[in-house]
Amino acid sequence: MLTKVTALVWFEKAAAYMAENKNELHLLDAAIGDGDHGINMDRGFSALVREIPEIEHLCLGEIFRRAGMVLLSNIGGASGPLYGTLFLKGAATIGDSEVLDAAGLLTFFDVGVAGLAARGRTEENEKTMYDVWAPVLREYKKCLEAGMSLDMILKACVNTAEFGMKATIPMLALKGRASYLGERSIGHQDPGATSSYYLIVALYESIRE
Repeated sequence: MLTKVTALVWFEKAAAYMAENKNELHLLDAAIGDGDHGINMDRGFSALVREIPEIEHLCLGEIFRRAGMVLLSNIGGASGPLYGTLFLKGAATIGDSEVLDAAGLLTFFDVGVAGLAARGRTEENEKTMYDVWAPVLREYKKCLEAGMSLDMILKACVNTAEFGMKATIPMLALKGRASYLGERSIGHQDPGATSSYYLIVALYESIRE
């Protein structure tokens, strides 16, 4: 089950990952983008952690809605609208629930990731964060149908996310600033896919505790 407490721990762990890996995300983005992804992700999730005292008493859907607004407002560049949309669209599926079971969390991500893809006007194999989220969703659905527990589902999703992240390295970028580089974008790991991987790892660790 994902509870309100779990959600807040997820935010804290995600913020820790973004801070710890800020330089890596910077270097990845410097190679094919503006070089600000690390700073932006650290700033956005740090702002979200600071918001916790203001949102911890709210219902789960409202917590995620407010999280989406914070990320939208504080993550610069293209990633702010994408991560913000993921949480805002997903939050709309929760209502006033206090917990999410594995099926409910799938619905949250299914709708949220669809919103992310629509906002970014992206498909798979375009060297974006969607190259992590799309296969993760498929893996989640497969594991849920197999009757696996939520922590085991998310463990499988972490492995899938890592594979999807690394699979962006040989891809030609077709979206965003990286697409301006053409063939020179090949051979570099996508920074948005990398921060998405860290977000999924943080969720798994939060559920596992």
